[in-house]
Amino acid sequence: MTPRRTLLTTLAALALTIPALATTLWATSDAPETQAADAHWAEGITPQWMSTHMGLELPKTAGSPQAAYETTSRFDTGLLTFTLTRAEAEKFLAKYPPAGKWLTPSPSLPSKAPHDFAHLGLPEPETLTTGMRYGDVCPGAPDTTDDPYATSDPQCVNLYAHAYTPTHTRIYLRAHYEPGISPLPETASPA
Repeated sequence: MTPRRTLLTTLAALALTIPALATTLWATSDAPETQAADAHWAEGITPQWMSTHMGLELPKTAGSPQAAYETTSRFDTGLLTFTLTRAEAEKFLAKYPPAGKWLTPSPSLPSKAPHDFAHLGLPEPETLTTGMRYGDVCPGAPDTTDDPYATSDPQCVNLYAHAYTPTHTRIYLRAHYEPGISPLPETASPA
């Protein structure tokens, strides 16, 4: 085989291999086994602490409240979830409107690998399509309408509202924080 033919054969093989490798890496990038090796779920995180940390009220009527906090070297993740009656959920959502408009998932979106809310025994909200709406809420965001040069970047929270029965809605909240700067409550410890 001539050197030119060998080079062309090698380039053709690479042209076929590289896209397959890239697809495999992309498909597994969110898998739990590829999460940061230093990831740890803190113990002792309460729903009350997490709601305060997120800047959102935990309604007194919230049913089944759960919270978790994961630390990594890349970013920390705070989770809070609870259920409300439909009427209570609408009041809660009116109090914390999204930055923009409510979105609904597309049934053709790829499913998210279980990780965050699976830690609490729940499906990931991104995998739910029926009765789901979501948006980013920025509690306590300063009013910058009079200041065109405002640079304050409020802490926003991903909010998912899943109307899972005709009478009840589950609220899912997820926030990301800079690693290591969120002081955990004294009752919490790395798992």
